[in-house]
Amino acid sequence: MAIKHEIRDNEIFVFGSNKAGKHGLGTALTARMKYGAEMGQGFGLQGQSLAIPVKDEQLKLLPLEEIKTYVDLFIDFAKTNFDKRFFVTPVGTALGEYHAQDIAPLFKGVSDNCRLPPEWEEILKAE
Repeated sequence: MAIKHEIRDNEIFVFGSNKAGKHGLGTALTARMKYGAEMGQGFGLQGQSLAIPVKDEQLKLLPLEEIKTYVDLFIDFAKTNFDKRFFVTPVGTALGEYHAQDIAPLFKGVSDNCRLPPEWEEILKAE
């Protein structure tokens, strides 16, 4: 999936990762090439990007409950960094193999400084 948004100085590119921090494909590669994601760091703030693991070290899909743990940490981080805007990519739904209906509800309660994919916004409004 092509991301049609350029990150500005006060924005953070939020992408799906794996616990090993192998940022080799999809939005993880974009994060590494353009926004400072570091190889070997599978979670958290890295340059102008923030990784949320959706796969383990062997690149196997994590259970939704485990992904939710990382999403909750991200939501708390975003709420305490209101001076920044977070551009959330469709974490876990492209190479991650989950559907938007699976992942979007994990982001319920996200703060106003987070921009979710439009499809996720629609799913959350319908709940």
